[in-house]
Amino acid sequence: MNKSNVISFVASQKTQDMMSEELNWCMRDKTPQYAKWQAKDGDTVITLYESGKVVFQGRDADLSSDFWITTEKINSGKIDIKKSSSDSKKNNKIIDKNIYYTSSIGSDEVGTGDFFGPIVVTASFVSKSDIEFLEELKVKDSKKLTDSDILKIVPKFIKKINYESIILNNTDYNKFYSKDINMNKIKAILHNKVLFKLKEKINDYDNIIVDQFAEKYVYYNYLKDSTNVVRNITFLTKGEDKHLSVACASLISRYIFISEFDKLSKSIGINLPKGAGENVDEIAKKVVQKYGFDKLKEIAKLNFKNTEKITEK
Repeated sequence: MNKSNVISFVASQKTQDMMSEELNWCMRDKTPQYAKWQAKDGDTVITLYESGKVVFQGRDADLSSDFWITTEKINSGKIDIKKSSSDSKKNNKIIDKNIYYTSSIGSDEVGTGDFFGPIVVTASFVSKSDIEFLEELKVKDSKKLTDSDILKIVPKFIKKINYESIILNNTDYNKFYSKDINMNKIKAILHNKVLFKLKEKINDYDNIIVDQFAEKYVYYNYLKDSTNVVRNITFLTKGEDKHLSVACASLISRYIFISEFDKLSKSIGINLPKGAGENVDEIAKKVVQKYGFDKLKEIAKLNFKNTEKITEK
């Protein structure tokens, strides 16, 4: 049975304008009643209504909406997301044995939705013989783990599996980010780097799995100017549920992120909050008042909407 997901939220005018420009190439000639436009991107139908409500419907609605959800969070600082699925409860219990019970390399990242702190991308290798051990540590339920849980669990397995991580600090992030190099392109470049490094060390693996954040052709288009591009990747949405290599990569990335985030807070003597909400704006103002605006170049992602709010104030 094909799963049909429906995800919706009310978009700010800025996000609406960005979507209208970005999705112009795949808009349909006919639109539903009360809709400004309707587009079909891959397996997902996207509809923007006159009310500002945007609806993503289809098998890959999670993937298609992810970028725009992040964009709306940056643009408005808040978002109310509604999700439904025709058979979500059944699908959550299904394990694809051809994927799950394999020796595979997986990659995932954290920090892309946080104004403060670095982006951390990790690739890890999990063999079939590691699965039972990792399940006992509750790595399988990585989504349910708090930062406190992660700090306890990761040290128990991090020395037992092969992995490669890259930390992109915000000084470098702000240099790279531009009109031609967006967040997803940066992610693709970093994923490719850690996958190539780990692939050089691991000879016997069944799959290379990436927690999908872009369509396959878009991902490889981001890497058209890169060297040592890793091919034959299996792109999976919610990859941490499909194979423990992705779950481990997610946890290791988070573990490193927490450590780097704490170092950052201590270095400036201010307890920095995670995310990109209004509380982040307040702390960012304190940072600017204490150290000047240039300090944000070292500790924050300046393309976030938070920067504009801070400069206005």
